[in-house]
Amino acid sequence: MSESSPTDEGLRRQLERLGGREVGGWKVGLTSGTSRDAMGAGFRPFGYILAERVLESDAEMPLSRFDDVGVENELCFHIGASLRGDVTRAEAAAAVEAVSPAFEINEKRLKRQATLVERLADNLSQWGIVVGPPVRLDWLNFDFSALRVHLRRNGRHVETVVAARHIDDHFESIVALVRQLSRFDRVLEAGDKVITGAYTRQRVTEAARWEGDFGNDIGRVAVAFR
Repeated sequence: MSESSPTDEGLRRQLERLGGREVGGWKVGLTSGTSRDAMGAGFRPFGYILAERVLESDAEMPLSRFDDVGVENELCFHIGASLRGDVTRAEAAAAVEAVSPAFEINEKRLKRQATLVERLADNLSQWGIVVGPPVRLDWLNFDFSALRVHLRRNGRHVETVVAARHIDDHFESIVALVRQLSRFDRVLEAGDKVITGAYTRQRVTEAARWEGDFGNDIGRVAVAFR
């Protein structure tokens, strides 16, 4: 596609860097808290998640692997049917087969003065995800805005975030992802996992076990850095 804007250029470069590596899913960026609209009103960029970096809850990894790493609690939606083009919210919801509590692992690889194009090309700092057990919910009646997400480090409370007014509607975020991918001739495939925005956000500076608790309906997820 033609280079019509810095955002298009950044996303194009991101996909070039992906190359032929296997995709396990996608993130929808800039959907929550103070990061919302950070690159322009309504702009929701994507980032790819490598299949080899989709990890199960209670995964352990060496802290020495990273120069600067952080964790974010997110919901991970399991896609059961492929989506492409100008889909609706109802179609996006119908394509979801389950949801899991999750962590996004972010790795800061750029200098503070990095440009918008560089940040997009760098895959929005994405490194991988840690995914808890999937659950099936009544999407039409479940109130995601009522969620309260609790983050603990080594069993001690660190942060609690209330979903209401903090994060975009998850199915609208999936719609935005599908439409953005379509502009680059990409499809959200059945089997993909999609994370739709951060609730908690913390930097990891020492060995510790982190746990995110999404409540009884969705459950918990944990990751340890050693």
